[in-house]
Amino acid sequence: MSHLIKTYGLVVCGGNSSRMGYDKGLITYHEKPHKYHLYEMLELFFDKVFISCNLNQSDITEEGYVTLADLPCYENKGPMAALLTAFTSYPENDFLVIGCDYPFISKEEISKFLKTITNGKEAAAFYNAGNDLYEPLIAWYSCRSFNLLRKLFYEGNYSLQYFLRSIDADKYFPTDRFAIMSADTPDDRSFSEIILKQQNIIKNEN
Repeated sequence: MSHLIKTYGLVVCGGNSSRMGYDKGLITYHEKPHKYHLYEMLELFFDKVFISCNLNQSDITEEGYVTLADLPCYENKGPMAALLTAFTSYPENDFLVIGCDYPFISKEEISKFLKTITNGKEAAAFYNAGNDLYEPLIAWYSCRSFNLLRKLFYEGNYSLQYFLRSIDADKYFPTDRFAIMSADTPDDRSFSEIILKQQNIIKNEN
């Protein structure tokens, strides 16, 4: 269990997956649909975990997994909708967010990330040094960030990247270079499956 006792886990699956052409949360990289794999991974660290999704996805989610459907006042505005829905529902809690398009994220990397977080910060996120960008969907958001996120939302700014830069959020540089590799297209998916297969062969040989 993480030392961040106020933190809940949030698996973000509410996008349209238009580039993939298939619901990214339902792709199987690790023996079960990825949203369920990530959900169970976060259960190792937090007392409560939710799958953030739209209403249609919520209706078809398997029993045993708790969903948090985007509230109507926020829906169709990307990942910020997921986060604002979470904070509106649980305003006193922080959230560790993982997008369903990261096939390589591991419990080991999440554990290392959590150990770097300080409760005095508003947010912290994995950082892509090569592209000089935060990874907003592998990140921790304090409940203290709720008001600023809501303000940006009502100003028409739905960018979590902008938010993280504006507050100079803590940067976490993953030890596994694949951890921040997202799979957003069929080609990405195929490449990820090849790499994961190779990694499993090496692991079994050792």
